[in-house]
Amino acid sequence: MDRITYAMGRLLQMVPTVIGITILTFLLIHLIPGDPVLVILGIKATPESIAALTKKLALDKPMWVQFCIFVKNLSRGDLGNSLVYRQPVMELIKHRLPLTLFLVGYSAVLSVVLTVPLSFLAALKKDTIIDQIIRGVFTTLLSAPSFWVGIVLLIILGIRIDIFPVGGVGQGFTGRLYYLFLPALTISLRLTGILTRNLRDGIIAILTADYVDFARAKGLRERLVFTKHVLRNAMISTVTLLGLNIGWMVGGSVVIESVFALPGMGWTMVQAIFGRDYPIVQGFTLVFGILVSAVYLLTDIVYSFLDPRVTL
Repeated sequence: MDRITYAMGRLLQMVPTVIGITILTFLLIHLIPGDPVLVILGIKATPESIAALTKKLALDKPMWVQFCIFVKNLSRGDLGNSLVYRQPVMELIKHRLPLTLFLVGYSAVLSVVLTVPLSFLAALKKDTIIDQIIRGVFTTLLSAPSFWVGIVLLIILGIRIDIFPVGGVGQGFTGRLYYLFLPALTISLRLTGILTRNLRDGIIAILTADYVDFARAKGLRERLVFTKHVLRNAMISTVTLLGLNIGWMVGGSVVIESVFALPGMGWTMVQAIFGRDYPIVQGFTLVFGILVSAVYLLTDIVYSFLDPRVTL
């Protein structure tokens, strides 16, 4: 019951966060230079057509009136129409969001798959050459820009060795796993470097704990000691880091999708920024903000399962 109450409380805390995201998104879009009316009408716009469209879009009204109209439309699921694609922004989100979510989820899974064995290996081989290599490689990757890492992977694995495609999204689940491996790996390498360092240090600290020595003294198998006593406790802080950085991955997908020309939300948003497509920028920014907040909420709920003390 305490965990349900805790989850409901965290869910209620998202309400002011979403309201703040909505306000900031609306205000930031109005700070972008350029006139959306001129973008819609083009270079052949006449003063009469400009005035008529400005009135139709309510751009001649005070800011607070425009915000009320925006919230009213948002409550009906209306995020406006794209100036470039000439279709509702909500339809674009429905088509582009699944690819972005798949890429982020794929990257998170790759990060976990790489982090757990490498962390255990580094912790068990503490201060040896293996430990130094693992830490050195990921420290280097942490200092390198993600887009640069993506380009290097494209050149080496996509062109020189030619084992992964350099473009496209594939068909079906297995096709997407194959085609999106390089972009997912690009995102996951940075996160793996952060998680590996944290989990390694946690494992080293817990291996010397009294309750681990007591578990071994009771005759528990080493595998059971590691999974039940060492890994679960070491993962507490790592799960928090994973959740926080999945939020970063949602935003980081904007750059990676552009590098690999993936038609997800990130790539579409970059194109919309250069094309002054304000409805897309506004709608996509709002969705990204809500997604990040939802990830943080899920992180706190998972954390409560690993450490029940947080529900108290």
